[in-house]
Amino acid sequence: MIEPDFLHTTRTAYDMWAGRYAELFADGLEDFPLDRAMLGAFAAFVRADGGGGPVADLGCGPGHVTSLLDSLGLDVSGIDLSPEMIALARAARPDLRFEVGSMTALDLADGELSGAMARYSIIHTPPEQLPGVCAEFHRVLAPGGHLLLAFQAHDDPSELAESFDHKVALAYRWSPDRVADLLTAAGFTEKARLVRAPREDERQFPHAHLLLTRT
Repeated sequence: MIEPDFLHTTRTAYDMWAGRYAELFADGLEDFPLDRAMLGAFAAFVRADGGGGPVADLGCGPGHVTSLLDSLGLDVSGIDLSPEMIALARAARPDLRFEVGSMTALDLADGELSGAMARYSIIHTPPEQLPGVCAEFHRVLAPGGHLLLAFQAHDDPSELAESFDHKVALAYRWSPDRVADLLTAAGFTEKARLVRAPREDERQFPHAHLLLTRT
């Protein structure tokens, strides 16, 4: 299978930025209480409804949020497109599992996961590719499994995505309504959403979190 160009571009860019990225996010989400609240809710649902089954942090980067999910009692592993990111994650947390992989074709069995998180992992996905990624999320989650997405957002529901000049590679911010619609079409039910204002040190875009259940 020929790899889509956007995967090659994104991998190459994040391999170059891996060290700097790990430094920027070394403190995890200490100053992001709303983000942590959504992660806490996600973890609570997985523990209650999924029996504590396996969880994948998709687009885990250097593993800082993977580590947080581990501290919340989840059986979590990380998957990332960038080999350099995975190397950093393995060095930081050798007790956790980290593998190179792509959300477009995960090396996971059908229904293997009780939970999946993609935190800012869809932002480099071209809009025409997003339905396929949603279908892949559905494939790897067991019925009743939970999905948490986070992404930069915009508030025009007539447009699925708006591109912006990300420091690493071309990126997209998404309409929460339209992304929720795609996930509903893929077989998910929305449980909750959070759209928060940007912090002073972030781009002036809203940040959306969607929590969904695989039906």
